[in-house]
Amino acid sequence: MLCSLCDSEIAFFSEINKRRYYRCKQCKGILLDPDFFLSTQAEKERYLLHKNDVNDPGYQKFVSPIISDVLKDFNTNHKGLDFGSGSGPIVTSILHESGYNITAYDPIFEPNKDVLKESYDYIICCEVMEHFYNPAKEFELLYSLLNPKGALYCKTNLYDNTIDFDTWWYKNDTTHVFFYTKDTLHWIATKYGYATPRITKDFILFIK
Repeated sequence: MLCSLCDSEIAFFSEINKRRYYRCKQCKGILLDPDFFLSTQAEKERYLLHKNDVNDPGYQKFVSPIISDVLKDFNTNHKGLDFGSGSGPIVTSILHESGYNITAYDPIFEPNKDVLKESYDYIICCEVMEHFYNPAKEFELLYSLLNPKGALYCKTNLYDNTIDFDTWWYKNDTTHVFFYTKDTLHWIATKYGYATPRITKDFILFIK
């Protein structure tokens, strides 16, 4: 088995609750053994347990840093994509309220593949990249969908060596299958031709 992002050699990293994890020697990502991936139906049932109410103030606050950056850098004439919008497409909802032209796509809840034939000025990928069964394929797709100088906003919890992985709450969600480090983000930027990523505590920004 090779890394699902960079196709490089991996090494055993940890086994928790009979679920095996490996770490890539090149991009430094951590991946769950595919033997433990959920079926599409089981994955959907797990997502439906999330309380993704677009009117929830806490949920709105959670995505507000990305929303603020989009409002600052783009206008209603620009075209956006909420990639992996989930069962409660809050990013799409908030930006629509401001008159923005943004489309929701989700392989389970909004599976309209026609939107993947267009191109976008910005793409928002909020709490999605950790769910990628095939991150190489997904990042290739995201890059191809962006217009020149387009922006890809991502949000996920990054792993670093100060974290005890075995007790890390973020890996306990059974739909989380790939975990990123700052090294992984820089590898993505180099591989797909982005500028140096802007990594903040609230989100990650790649510029094409």
